[in-house]
Amino acid sequence: MSDEFELDDSEYREDADRAYAELLERIGEAAPQPRLNATRRAVELLGDPQRSYPIIHITGTNGKTSTSRMIESILRAYGLRTGLVTSPHLVRPNERIVIDGEPISNRAFADNWADIRPFLELVDAELADNGEEPLTYFEAFTVLAFAAFADAPVDVAVVEVGMGGEWDSTNVADGQVAVFAPIALDHTQRLGSSIQQIARTKAGIIKPVASVVSAAQVPEALAELERAADLTESTLKVEGTAFALESSTVAVGGQVISVRGIAGEYRDLFLPLYGDHQGHNAALAIAAVESFLGEGSQALVGDVLAEGLATATSPGRLQLVGTEPTVLVDAAHNPHGALALADALRTYFTFDEIAIVLGVLQDKDADGIVSALAPVASTFFVTQSGSDRAIPADRLADLVARDAPEHAVQAFESLEFAVQDARIWASQAPRRAVVVTGSITLIGDVMALAESEGWK
Repeated sequence: MSDEFELDDSEYREDADRAYAELLERIGEAAPQPRLNATRRAVELLGDPQRSYPIIHITGTNGKTSTSRMIESILRAYGLRTGLVTSPHLVRPNERIVIDGEPISNRAFADNWADIRPFLELVDAELADNGEEPLTYFEAFTVLAFAAFADAPVDVAVVEVGMGGEWDSTNVADGQVAVFAPIALDHTQRLGSSIQQIARTKAGIIKPVASVVSAAQVPEALAELERAADLTESTLKVEGTAFALESSTVAVGGQVISVRGIAGEYRDLFLPLYGDHQGHNAALAIAAVESFLGEGSQALVGDVLAEGLATATSPGRLQLVGTEPTVLVDAAHNPHGALALADALRTYFTFDEIAIVLGVLQDKDADGIVSALAPVASTFFVTQSGSDRAIPADRLADLVARDAPEHAVQAFESLEFAVQDARIWASQAPRRAVVVTGSITLIGDVMALAESEGWK
């Protein structure tokens, strides 16, 4: 790999930080604009960089990032130079733009930002003349990612939507393959109050004559995907019929899975991720790669697939960040994700007691998250992340005490103190663990804390 894309280029860190600071001056991700015209105009001025490589486009409610990372890892095992864009980041914004398996370097981040900034400012001026808001943080970041991939260049880009699909900024790209992770209720203020409405918005990423692969969906979501596929003359392959996770066995460091793909059978693959949901994500990723490489008609090469899955990572998803005592972080931030976390803790670990360090953002279903986690929790250490959208710790603690009255609940305004006390609690008896969850911003803060303090 060339020096240009190495993350260890600390002399350019200040340049990258300045670029990121300029991005942060724009309207934040909590208030996305339901429009495509602004992003479309920006990439048009740049010569449509998103058209210079094929794209696998992925949406859904839970599992998008893990599935995206598995797809990228398999494609890279095939020798392709890959681009990957995910959101949000955990510690540094470079994580969102991955080129050939590595976060974009500080130098490339800053240089690409400098290249596109004049064009973004031109679009800002045009929008202002029309009485519209300037390009948002996410719109600008999407343009940056597409430009960085073209500059690399990449052979294929795996692109995760930010929110929804139809009007998400990433939808200025035409995905050759459209991938749907499980669809559930989330972002209801923006996407709709029913699964049908949310699925209809997400189905907007399906482009004419695309290959569409989907996880198993509830009937109302599947109906929307079938409708969109029919209207666009696309093919739709759904988990359970066209492909399936045949088996999953707990193994040291993850699980061993067998998958019936669209075009082949794949047995005894090691997946270094915990949770049955990750096995299903892997089946979806395999179907997506089959559809991309051979339009679903050609089986993947066994040893290449095995390498791709065995080297897949998904930071912040049941990730071990401390061992003395055990501390796991998981980015579950809605009830569907919290249920998957609870199931994985029961199946893949043998803890006697678990302390949940919990922080939730204001636009999330905190009641549903607590209800999902309460059956596996021994005690709650309630806190808040550094986000201005975080539910204040005392208010969240009251909610936890109401929804899980049988559990001890402590509130901490300071995340550092919450984690410190939870670790002390876990150290007082064998087979205790700490699980930090509830929001992605909370996970990012804890991962940074673990690194700075050098947890064992």
